[in-house]
Amino acid sequence: MPEEKIVDDNLETTAQEFQMPSDAPLPPDPDLIDTIPQNEISVNQLANQDFPPEQNVAASEAMNAKKNQADVFGKSELLNAQQILAQTLGMKNGDRVADLGAGGGLFTLQAARLVGDQGEVYAVDIMKTSLSDIESKARMANLYNIKTVWSDIEILGATKIPEATLDYVLLVNTLFQSNDPKKMLQEATRLLKTGGKMLIIDWSDTNSKLGPHSDKRIDPNNISSQALGIRLKLEQQFIAGQYHFGLVFVK
Repeated sequence: MPEEKIVDDNLETTAQEFQMPSDAPLPPDPDLIDTIPQNEISVNQLANQDFPPEQNVAASEAMNAKKNQADVFGKSELLNAQQILAQTLGMKNGDRVADLGAGGGLFTLQAARLVGDQGEVYAVDIMKTSLSDIESKARMANLYNIKTVWSDIEILGATKIPEATLDYVLLVNTLFQSNDPKKMLQEATRLLKTGGKMLIIDWSDTNSKLGPHSDKRIDPNNISSQALGIRLKLEQQFIAGQYHFGLVFVK
């Protein structure tokens, strides 16, 4: 198969160098994954599509087999975005939301459906290809309440969203990619209004071959301690999926 370029800040290699372990789970069903640009794929996009970079070769083949992507935007085998946003968070019509490190847009698109025309969703990412992909998906799904924002969320004040105006901020499969997650927490907190909620979902520390290496996984206890230091209150800790933990903080 043709070589596929994979882009990450600290990684440059080709898809041919990746081999799936013999005991790895099968790739997601092609009817349950979103289509993303094949010429440039970031680690963050793959994480938010709910399979790790190591499996991108098989996943790409599954995505190429997709027939009707407009009907399946936002579906996932590992994370149920609609259930988490609607039931766990209580997101509703008219809310204002930012998905920081939006990747492939799994949570962005579901949030846009929930908040409706009276609400607004910001998709924030440092990868311009991710943002273009989300814009395309939004158009195909007739969602016009999504705004894309190019930003480095590790820099305090860099994200061009009015301060203290958001009801919800989402950090889904994002913190594990940072060498200093506290900076992301600070930027997310800056955007939240008083009483607003921050959702954090990241890879659990399991022995599964899915997800990042163990040394890149985030300890939820450390996140809770850092959040307390910036005056966030832990409201809920939950199992977000078979391979993910979830935390909800209130500002």
